[in-house]
Amino acid sequence: MSKSAATPKAKAVAARKAALKGTQGTKTRKVRTSVTFHLPKTLRLARKPKYSRKSAPAAPRLNSLNILKNPLTTETAMKSIEDENTLVFLVDVLANKYQIKQAVKDSFQVEVKKVRTLIRPDGKKKAYVRLAADVDAMEVANRIGFV
Repeated sequence: MSKSAATPKAKAVAARKAALKGTQGTKTRKVRTSVTFHLPKTLRLARKPKYSRKSAPAAPRLNSLNILKNPLTTETAMKSIEDENTLVFLVDVLANKYQIKQAVKDSFQVEVKKVRTLIRPDGKKKAYVRLAADVDAMEVANRIGFV
């Protein structure tokens, strides 16, 4: 006998039974296998903000124009230009060696071999930029205009 063909009396008996006994039946307790409680992993939906929290994207803080502050023209810097084929610059404290290398390459169109940096006691960063053997540091210094 299918559900659709149930007689009205059978339906009434089933309804009476459900009303007296309840439809939920007996509740079983969950068996705990661990002494520690772990919060169940539930669905975590991705955020869908109504508007962006920033009005405009942040501009990059360092570019090749503001990484190099100025060249150093002290006697020791001049000696390193002549002897070691190395230019000496004061640079931004946040700039790393890769950024300094790229800034010198972009600004003066020269091949850089190596960059060494240090932070001076006054808090400024100094960079020793060693140029490739085929590039003369004195020539680049003349082109910049500090020799």
